[in-house]
Amino acid sequence: MNNLIIVESPTKAKTLGKFLGKDYTVDATMGHIMDLPKSKLSVDIEHDFEPLYVQMEKKIDTIKRIQKEAGKADTIYIATDPDREGEAIAQHVEDVICQNPKKQIPKSKLKRIVFHEITKSAVEEAIAHPRTVDRNLVDAQIGRRVLDRLVGYKLSPLLWKKVRRGLSAGRVQSVAVRLIVEKEREILAFKPVEYWEIGAQLKVQNAKSKVKEFVVNLSKIEGKKAEIHDGKTAKDIVSDLEKAKYTVYDLKKREVHKHPYAPFTTSTMSQAGARMFGWSAKRTMSLAQKLYEEGLITYHRTDSTNIASQAIDMARSFIASKYGNDYLPDKPNFYKTNSKVAQEAHEAIRPTSLDQIEDSKWQESGKFGLDATHKKLYELIRSRFLACQMKDSVYDETTIDVLARYDKSNYILRASGQIMKFDGWRRALPLKGQGEEEQQLPELTKDELLDLIKVLSEQKFTQPPARFNEASLIKTLEKLGIGRPSTYAPIISTIQARTYVEKTEGKFFPTAVGMAANDFLVTNFPAELEYGFTADMENNLDTVANGKLDWHKMMHTFYDPFEKKLEGVEKTAERVKIATEGTGKKCPKCNEGEIVVRTGRFGKFLSCSRFPECDYTDKYLQKIDIKCPTCKKGDVVVKKTGKGRIFYGCSRYPECDYASWKDPRPKKAFDEPDKDTSEE
Repeated sequence: MNNLIIVESPTKAKTLGKFLGKDYTVDATMGHIMDLPKSKLSVDIEHDFEPLYVQMEKKIDTIKRIQKEAGKADTIYIATDPDREGEAIAQHVEDVICQNPKKQIPKSKLKRIVFHEITKSAVEEAIAHPRTVDRNLVDAQIGRRVLDRLVGYKLSPLLWKKVRRGLSAGRVQSVAVRLIVEKEREILAFKPVEYWEIGAQLKVQNAKSKVKEFVVNLSKIEGKKAEIHDGKTAKDIVSDLEKAKYTVYDLKKREVHKHPYAPFTTSTMSQAGARMFGWSAKRTMSLAQKLYEEGLITYHRTDSTNIASQAIDMARSFIASKYGNDYLPDKPNFYKTNSKVAQEAHEAIRPTSLDQIEDSKWQESGKFGLDATHKKLYELIRSRFLACQMKDSVYDETTIDVLARYDKSNYILRASGQIMKFDGWRRALPLKGQGEEEQQLPELTKDELLDLIKVLSEQKFTQPPARFNEASLIKTLEKLGIGRPSTYAPIISTIQARTYVEKTEGKFFPTAVGMAANDFLVTNFPAELEYGFTADMENNLDTVANGKLDWHKMMHTFYDPFEKKLEGVEKTAERVKIATEGTGKKCPKCNEGEIVVRTGRFGKFLSCSRFPECDYTDKYLQKIDIKCPTCKKGDVVVKKTGKGRIFYGCSRYPECDYASWKDPRPKKAFDEPDKDTSEE
């Protein structure tokens, strides 16, 4: 018997081939085989938004090969990925096989199978329970594709006319840019406020206490929250504290339980990759894709925290044998899933097995092999999965309030500390550097006298809100309901590729072009750029996937008013000017204009402020906040050669000829991953 299994990736095909017998042939589509042509809109608006899909030119040979193999098969299993995108590919595979002009193949020969992990048992289970292509999921993918095509192809020409030629707009990407632009404006508008932190280092008189010294921080002044915003007030308080008598005012002790994190979803895995390893979302997803295709983890595009009962049993058995029953809760831990699409209720991301993987699996070389970087992500996924089924970590938390009294003034100073008494799930997922440990506190009793060692005071200023990094941007998109597991990485890659934002030392900065495009879109399409509106569109697509909304109806609801607005904006909207950054230097070509920094398709460059009257340009990318090591006056800037190779030079060129292929920044400044206190 000859069976054909069609998957998306050659690696996935190779993994399947390891445990399927000689009765099976496995072939790969290598992604989509049909798409909307880029040369035109390819959506028939007049006929209910029908998409005009065509066979991709670069996939013609692949399609012919699949048609030929299908003609020889007794049964054809379409095993593309278990999500909307995979379902759409499955539909297109079915179409090209059934429409083969050389050989008629009955539809009854085609079976759709899905599995969330590439293991022998999972694949055999899928083959035993085939289904037909889920039209609801296909419709949801078509709805998204048509929606994005209409928004992109209708808004982009407007940006060409009103902002600058060559720009493009995306339905979700534009909202992501808006987040970054608004954050930047918050930062620019921020006014720092002076405040003072005051505390005291105290000594314990009690000889029995193991801890002899500890630090308390000013908490209350005369019963009210301590807020000091000027140096004179701070100086007066310090003077009082230096003369004050210190006694233990209150003691509170309690046991604190910290629950384990939920197993990884696409979002939390991408956030952890960015925070712990400094990886982009694109890189994390690429590594996870390889781990999935090699059969090491479950499907990596998911917003579900659900775990299969067999996997829970596997984890509990391992925990009991590895760590002991003290670490095993009486019942499995379950986590709430926010997914609204029952048909797509995948599992969380977890390892397919807890067996030790031999070192030879993680090869440092080999174009298609696994390496130490894959191992880092795999071990993080494995540890998170084990931790989620373990007992809480338990801490003793102590709070000490100290009364400082001088003359008629009363001050309360506070110290808090935690001591881990049972590591629980932290045994499997420890914090690097033991970041949960706080200062050790002494054993004290109420009204006990304390001695002052010294008063501590420091002037500080409030800080502006932090710029987005990859972790915090993905977390915000998810919180707002914008995007889905398969779209986070493409969103972030696209807004950088279009030079709407730049990433410097892990933080996102909007470019002048990004700010101009954002301002035009927000001014003229306020409803479409609203976060809630974008989230509602995502929810509508979920409803289509659930079979409760027709995607054509959804498109009419969106497009009919959108089309009218397009016409009005094109006629009445004013052109937006892109801001430039001056350099204070005259143009060497016309000797009239000023050299300014502009942002183009390939990054920043220098040009004349009189452009297009003067066409002077010089390649230039960005400053890196380091003075030129040669002249000590100019800034080191990132430039490109004529062939696009990056080098570092002085902004005062040609007055200063400093140039280097090597990045002159200290390694730590740009290599160390961002620290983020948010949940993993």
